Amino acid sequence: MIEPKTVLVTGASGFIAKPIVLELLNAGYRVVGSLRTDSRRDEVRNAVRPRLSSPADLDQRLRFVTLDLDNDDGWLEAMSGVDILMHTASPLPMKQPRDENELVRPAVDGTLRALRAADAAGIRRVVLTSSTAAVTNAPSKADSEKFDESDWSDASWPGITPYTKSKTLAERAAWDFVGSKAPGMELTTINPCLVLGQPLDDHYGTSLRLVERLLRGRDPVLPKVGLGVVDVADVAAMHVRAIDRPGAAGKRIIGAAEFMWLAEIAGLLKAEYPRKRIPLRTAPDLLIRLIGMFDRSIRSIVPLLGRRQELHNARARTLLDMDFIPAAESVRAAARYIMERGLAD
Repeated sequence: MIEPKTVLVTGASGFIAKPIVLELLNAGYRVVGSLRTDSRRDEVRNAVRPRLSSPADLDQRLRFVTLDLDNDDGWLEAMSGVDILMHTASPLPMKQPRDENELVRPAVDGTLRALRAADAAGIRRVVLTSSTAAVTNAPSKADSEKFDESDWSDASWPGITPYTKSKTLAERAAWDFVGSKAPGMELTTINPCLVLGQPLDDHYGTSLRLVERLLRGRDPVLPKVGLGVVDVADVAAMHVRAIDRPGAAGKRIIGAAEFMWLAEIAGLLKAEYPRKRIPLRTAPDLLIRLIGMFDRSIRSIVPLLGRRQELHNARARTLLDMDFIPAAESVRAAARYIMERGLAD
């Protein structure tokens, strides 16, 4: 009998990471999940257990280690017996910090820390969770064009946000490390856009806060902003399929279903929940720019005003056999979860 391969998933308690852990376990892998604190072990177990095809042996197939992106302690030991590294851990704030290094430094240093440890342990296969934030923030790109995996965000652009800069520099650092320090390592990056869909538990972080905010009617008007949307279940499937699909190694792969304007998302939610005070009107760009001068949570979207950032997903369809869940379905699934648990009251 062939022994199942073991995958180390960093940041295992994350919104995207938990479905990845679930997908790996259901595909027959053993999983080592890294956490910043031991207190979240039961959270991850409880999130995946009800959805496992074979939950009886969960404790034998899922174990945890405590690791910190900012600290070398334990990284090399955590790689012992591991065949594949899946690095998902990275900070994702709701508000942009005043000091960009609060995001950039742990994202870049943490990625390199994980890769160095993997290389030292002889791990040859790595899947890294990046973002389309590392793809689409290039001011020289015509707004009418689609973005694909050959595009890179410009980290030196004055309008770039700390989060976007952190994702861009962290992914650049990963490719540079593999190219110069670990040429035998096979790296794939998964670059999802706005990740919606049904979370595995209530610890869903920043991504679904957008839907939650719309359902709560926090804003009287909407900025003219749009984003590509992808379902969290599809993002998890991409990570797992990337492990051994021919041609995936050495590639960036965008995860995106469709582009939606924020007003379209709001209209869809209003149709589902007509009693909710969901904003439908779009604000003038000038007003949003003025507000952004004083509100850091708004400032981060100013560079996106009026930009239709279409994303090519042909590589994911071809290399990973992805058939993406429609964006509207992902929006509804996220909203249904939030509403059923009274999280938008």
